[in-house]
Amino acid sequence: MTDEQYRQHRFSPPAGSTTILLVRHGESAPADATVPFPLVDGHGDPELHPQGRIQADRVAQRLAHEPIDAIYVTTLRRTHETAAPLAALLGITPIVERDLREVHLGEWEGGVIRIKAAAGDPLFQVMYEQQRWDVIPGAEPMEAFEARVLAGLRRIAAAHPDQRVVAVVHGGVIGQILSSATRASGFAFEGADNASISEVVVHGERIIVRRFNDTVHLH
Repeated sequence: MTDEQYRQHRFSPPAGSTTILLVRHGESAPADATVPFPLVDGHGDPELHPQGRIQADRVAQRLAHEPIDAIYVTTLRRTHETAAPLAALLGITPIVERDLREVHLGEWEGGVIRIKAAAGDPLFQVMYEQQRWDVIPGAEPMEAFEARVLAGLRRIAAAHPDQRVVAVVHGGVIGQILSSATRASGFAFEGADNASISEVVVHGERIIVRRFNDTVHLH
């Protein structure tokens, strides 16, 4: 017999791993049926709504005192505009990781998906029943989307062992990363709020989910 006791301990990231805070961009400008969003490489590229700018400031206030080694954004302006207040506070120049851009929605790009959703388009309903973006004509295949998102995530992790970084990305990207990590079905994590914070720890091929859709700073 021994008197030694074994207590529970708080989680500690594995040596060599990277903690990545996945911030969804702030609310973007509303879609207009008469004026589609401008496109960047085929992706809709709206600016932030005024409320989205407020959300970006609140993200910055939330993370300003955390140890952040790098900030990543995508090719789309809503991520740059969301990251800007935090980058200014920390004196960090954001790095573009193009493979973390949003899923390409084919014929429903430029804000069309919002209009289809509001109209109750039958294909929108089928998309949610099947939990696949590529039900939309011309949309990016789900397998290709997953492959590029994971490639982008692992590039960031490889560049920052034992560090903590922020990646300002998109709702579909956050959903895909967490679904891939947990082997959940397609849209299980589709509902990340604008300016929410989710957290993963990447260690080699392993992705550890630490939190999803943290919005305490928005209330």
